[in-house]
Amino acid sequence: MKTSILAIVVAFGAAAATPSAAAPPAYRVTATIAGPDGGWDYAKLDPVTHRLYVARSTSVTVIDIKSAKTLRSIGSFSHGHAVLPISGGRLLVTSGDDATVRFLSAGDGHELGKLAVGSKPDAAILSRDGRQAFVMNADSGTVSLIDVGAMRITGTITVKPALEYAAQTPDGMVFVNNEDAGEIDVIDVANRTPLASIPMPGCAAPSGLAYDQPSGRLIAACANGKAAIVDAKRRALVGLVDIGLGPDAVLLDAKRRLAFVPCGKDGVLDILSLAGPTVTRVGRVVTEKGARTGAIDSANGAIYLPTASFAARPGVNGRPVPTPGSFHVLVVRPVAG
Repeated sequence: MKTSILAIVVAFGAAAATPSAAAPPAYRVTATIAGPDGGWDYAKLDPVTHRLYVARSTSVTVIDIKSAKTLRSIGSFSHGHAVLPISGGRLLVTSGDDATVRFLSAGDGHELGKLAVGSKPDAAILSRDGRQAFVMNADSGTVSLIDVGAMRITGTITVKPALEYAAQTPDGMVFVNNEDAGEIDVIDVANRTPLASIPMPGCAAPSGLAYDQPSGRLIAACANGKAAIVDAKRRALVGLVDIGLGPDAVLLDAKRRLAFVPCGKDGVLDILSLAGPTVTRVGRVVTEKGARTGAIDSANGAIYLPTASFAARPGVNGRPVPTPGSFHVLVVRPVAG
């Protein structure tokens, strides 16, 4: 545990929720959980088992959030990107470099199934009923539809390359960030067809995405220090909110009417209020550089952000190089004022 981190508290800006809305809680980093070396991407929390799953380069790291301890690493992948807890005590994992989706037992990690999908499967989400998965194949520009119970592909929808994270709305539409085009691509799942995309001028390389059902708004994290706010029904950009640089996720807390954007380049977690007629940034937690994805516990509002320390010099590809033995998960919690 890093005592310097524990003292960091949220710095609230002048922007706040509407006067009629309750003031959002304060947040701070309260703990760190050590884990094994290796790269990481998306994380997901299973609220039933209280297990946090982090997709790693070659495996999935399993963390017990009650004891705040790393339990094990399971599976064997070629550049894991997304991990989803699914029915039957199983996990769905995207393996980017070999263009497969794997099914694992969440208990002992043995592989239950393997599906060939499009090139570079990256983000993946579950349908609202949990029966279907949508896998975004970034390089091929396709979305694989998977029956998670039967562990089989039921369809493939061609969109365009550079697909990132996605969100589904109650009317069955799937919205997908397109990193290269700076837009949100729209998919009619029932008819398995792409519809007109939503341009987002002022939003570069959108990655993370979340849908807020009460307001009908999509929140997209943009690489250029903006969060794009999109009216899903009108399919139009309605605002841009200042955030940090280097985000890769949007974590939605529907209970508290907040969205959290972890910004890895600046090492901050920006807090957006969804309570008013417009989305506003109401707080910022100083975290660590590299903390760009994460997962949220909807029960208590705790947020888990994987990261590591980095060498002074970047690697041959220009990317930061994690220091051996430094991977950890930051725990950010709401605290009493």
